[in-house]
Amino acid sequence: MRVYPTFFKLAFSWMDAEKAHKIGFQGIRAAHRSGAGRVLARMTAPDASLRTEALGLTFPSPFGLAAGFDKEGHGIEALAELGFGHVEVGTITGQAQPGNEKPRLFRLIEDRAVINRMGFNNDGAAAVAPRLKSARAALQKGRPVVRPIIGVNIGKTKLVELEDATEDYLVSARSLAPAADYLVVNVSSPNTPGLRLLQNVETLRPLLRAVGDAADEAAGRHVPLLVKIAPDLSDEDIDDVARLALDLKLDGIIATNTTISRDGLTSDAAKVESLGAGGLSGAPLKQRSLEVLRRLKVAVGDQLVLIAVGGVETAQDVQERLNAGATLVQGYTAFLYEGPFWASRINKGLVKIRQRAAR
Repeated sequence: MRVYPTFFKLAFSWMDAEKAHKIGFQGIRAAHRSGAGRVLARMTAPDASLRTEALGLTFPSPFGLAAGFDKEGHGIEALAELGFGHVEVGTITGQAQPGNEKPRLFRLIEDRAVINRMGFNNDGAAAVAPRLKSARAALQKGRPVVRPIIGVNIGKTKLVELEDATEDYLVSARSLAPAADYLVVNVSSPNTPGLRLLQNVETLRPLLRAVGDAADEAAGRHVPLLVKIAPDLSDEDIDDVARLALDLKLDGIIATNTTISRDGLTSDAAKVESLGAGGLSGAPLKQRSLEVLRRLKVAVGDQLVLIAVGGVETAQDVQERLNAGATLVQGYTAFLYEGPFWASRINKGLVKIRQRAAR
């Protein structure tokens, strides 16, 4: 019998979503500081059969935590102790910023979904960089054979004009690339005005080229570079981004970010409308994100790493994405509903699925 769903209902479901997130994250970090995290890490360590080669790296599991949970690199080690094969930090911007006004995070419990308009609230690249360096060193020391991977997701500072966006991304790339295992250019959040306009291939091409060059130069090595796209792109735009990624020799694409659509929700329509603008994540995104993944796979074949995210809740969901062409899979929203042992359950479920398939 699982305890967390009852705990969530009693302790968190009635609470402001951002406050609940903060309290939950503090609890995870406290467990790490107390030393309990080391015990957790032994209990939740992914089976060796789940090790996955991607981006020139070895991931302990194909399943990781998407950007958005740990926006500033405060809990990388603690989250890795829960069984995630990688933790993607961010979104981080060149300058520190408070994000949008509160309230800005809302649950749709009936839909197992979340609406957020956080607005890239973070301490800025210069402040986050030392945290990444420290976490990477600690993970390497604690797990010298195969350690959890650290991804870094970067975006545009809100106050920076679109015509100056490239230089703003370069500030983050130069600061963060030396401690990043891979770097993600986020041009697909709906919560920074004008950001999605950067998905236009004519704008995206020079941005990605500049970020890739700056990251490699700052790190003194090749830092795998990926772009994260929205599920709301047309099929033609998805094909354009795929061709661009191949042309620029990017390492991969992450599909997908949150959606601005509110189609197919079971939550009361008036309630949903009252919550206002923001990106929707969680179970309602499952089908569209899978469609985008499949289209990308047709377009790029095995030439790029595809990371699937959107509506992932179970080990079967993860395996479905892997079967559809993803090399890695991420989740986030279900973590809020499933609790701290979610990643471990998915890893164990993946092992069982593969064992059954091998019989």
